[in-house]
Amino acid sequence: MLNVIAKRAGVAAATVLGASIFSFLLLRKLPGDPARLIGGELADPATIEKLRNSMGLGDSLPLQFWNYLSSVSRGDLGFSFSTGQPVTTLVRTRLPATMELGIAGVFAALALAVVFGAVAVYSRKRGADVALRTSSSLAMGSPPFWLALIAILLLSVKLGVFPGPEGRLSPQTTPPPAFTGFYTIDALKAGQFQTFLDAAWHLVLPALMIAVGPFAFLSRLFRSQLRNTLREPFITVARSRGVRRRSVFLRHAVPNSLLSLVAATSMLFAELMTGSVLVEKVFGWPGVGSLTVDAILQKDFSVVQGVILLSAVLYVSVSFVADVVYVAVDPRIRAGVN
Repeated sequence: MLNVIAKRAGVAAATVLGASIFSFLLLRKLPGDPARLIGGELADPATIEKLRNSMGLGDSLPLQFWNYLSSVSRGDLGFSFSTGQPVTTLVRTRLPATMELGIAGVFAALALAVVFGAVAVYSRKRGADVALRTSSSLAMGSPPFWLALIAILLLSVKLGVFPGPEGRLSPQTTPPPAFTGFYTIDALKAGQFQTFLDAAWHLVLPALMIAVGPFAFLSRLFRSQLRNTLREPFITVARSRGVRRRSVFLRHAVPNSLLSLVAATSMLFAELMTGSVLVEKVFGWPGVGSLTVDAILQKDFSVVQGVILLSAVLYVSVSFVADVVYVAVDPRIRAGVN
């Protein structure tokens, strides 16, 4: 068990380092000059060169990377070239919005996948199974930002069911006192029920949009695993003892099939936490995704590097925890490890 944890920790560290190197080199090979963007088109070459030196862009790439690693090791992600604020402050300010959206998206995808997958298998009707496969195929092939635009046009503009792309709250609603950064939780803690309803209603549509792709994957995975579980000997034994089909399905087949979703959901959680860039931009969601888009357009290296590093750390951390939990909860895997 300890050997497995040590190996996964080594892989996680190597992954984070690789992501740092890749993002560092890629960003510096993109066209454009951050010093020119900051100085403006009217700035003379001497001013631009002075800006480049003050930003550390005049040093060699190895020296720049060494300085970057040294700063990161001290917990310093640098300063934003465009705003002058510490990257840590910018990310900390935007992260709760992204986390709230990502967690809502994960739970929506997981709940829909389990419900639709279970119904398709339990009903034994070809129509339900075909409907699930067709919907998952369409969901898998549809870009989330395109679906977000269509959803806003139909459900917000035409029907007025959901709010438009106005962020986490209505313009006339005051944010609740900050405690966790999650508006829904903070509003409940402060006893502001109307603010909670407003925040939750603004959360529904963007969460569903980022959940579309994960739902397609998880529903197929759960359906396949559920069918395999129903062929296991312990299911046959339970049925031979006279246990009703519904009880066997809900008490034995579904819980055992849910184990297959642990690792998959952990990966999707990390992806949704940092991969909802365009969806955040479409809905005006003030999270890390929209911060990243703005930083890329402004060639703000420090911000983009900080977000990529955060994404890598989050991804490997969630994956590492999921692996440990998977080994802990599944006795078959635990026996193999031992």
